[in-house]
Amino acid sequence: MKICIMTSVYALHDTDRHASFLVELVKHLTERGHQVFIFAPSYKGLNSHTVKDIPVYRFRYFFKRWEDLTHGEGAPNRVQSPFYFALSFIYLVSGALHAIRFCRQHQFDVIQVHWPFPHGVWGYLAGVTSGTPMTLHFHGAEVLLAKKVFFVKYFLRHAIRHASALFANSGFTRREVTLYTDRTVEVIPYGSSLDVSPEPKIYNSDYKQILFVGRLIERKGVDYLLQALSQMPTDLNWRLNVVGIGEATDTLRSLAQQLGIDQRVHFYGFIPNEELAIQYQQADVFVLPAIRDQKGDTEGLGVVMIEALTFKTPVVASDVGGISDVIIDGKTGLLVPEKDPEQLAKAINRILSDNALAKRLGEAGCEHAKSYFDWERIVDRLLEETESSLNQSTLLKRV
Repeated sequence: MKICIMTSVYALHDTDRHASFLVELVKHLTERGHQVFIFAPSYKGLNSHTVKDIPVYRFRYFFKRWEDLTHGEGAPNRVQSPFYFALSFIYLVSGALHAIRFCRQHQFDVIQVHWPFPHGVWGYLAGVTSGTPMTLHFHGAEVLLAKKVFFVKYFLRHAIRHASALFANSGFTRREVTLYTDRTVEVIPYGSSLDVSPEPKIYNSDYKQILFVGRLIERKGVDYLLQALSQMPTDLNWRLNVVGIGEATDTLRSLAQQLGIDQRVHFYGFIPNEELAIQYQQADVFVLPAIRDQKGDTEGLGVVMIEALTFKTPVVASDVGGISDVIIDGKTGLLVPEKDPEQLAKAINRILSDNALAKRLGEAGCEHAKSYFDWERIVDRLLEETESSLNQSTLLKRV
């Protein structure tokens, strides 16, 4: 098939980790002989380019300086500002016009729309004008936004009615989507984008390594992790490695200092995949203290946990959103209530003080990741469901 992937976020260069799961999906699709094109907004004037030999069409929607609605903090956070809220309408209209022209030019077999609000509008208009069917791929943020903003529901319902197939990245996201439709929503998760070393895990004998990977924004809950670590037993020598960037970086640094743990907390910012793999390999425990933030947004799935599990690293995570698709409490990791530093500290300490438990959770988690989040399985199901829906659409048109 000739596939257009329509998305708000995609890697800016070969080593960028923005939407790394999409980059990995594209890799597997092209390995099977499918031709894939990416349609995405520009970021600070970035022109069309390639990422790992895949063409990425970038449309411009504003002046370079302010062309940062997507990536980084992400649009849901930025549109809280009146300026960016107004800019989002320019983004929507510009994206729609470019999408129509792009899809008419290439005549795709299917338009795969990720984050269907507002991109379902682009997919619908481009599909109607080019005669191309559209599939919608939900990641959680768009359906949670619909609960907060009344007109989002209208756009989502409209897009859903005109889609050939509906996909969600987790059981949690599927449940949210079914609030707006009685159609079947298939759960298609995503897997790790990192190459896993065949070497056994490497542990530091001097201290226990705790790892967090992700954007430093409110819904990741890193402030609760810092509060939890300030409650750890005084005789436990630990170190927290924080990998990621975001608007909360300075606030988190200040909080670590206030709690008196700043000498044990290390902020790495962005690091390439090779270094990230080493972080997972050496970590004694991976923690994702996600929360439901003030806007109601939370984790749709949590690919970073899957990455940790593939390295046999035990995971502690909050029981919110789609996290329970990855972490089965007591089997593939430990789940704790969100926004509860005391319970978070207890779970982390439990793993760090019990090597047998850590090994059991790590190995069971790795098996779960290899089976349920295996890319071959994922792509098989995605292609099977997509092709089935396209065949069905063709039959309906003939009738």
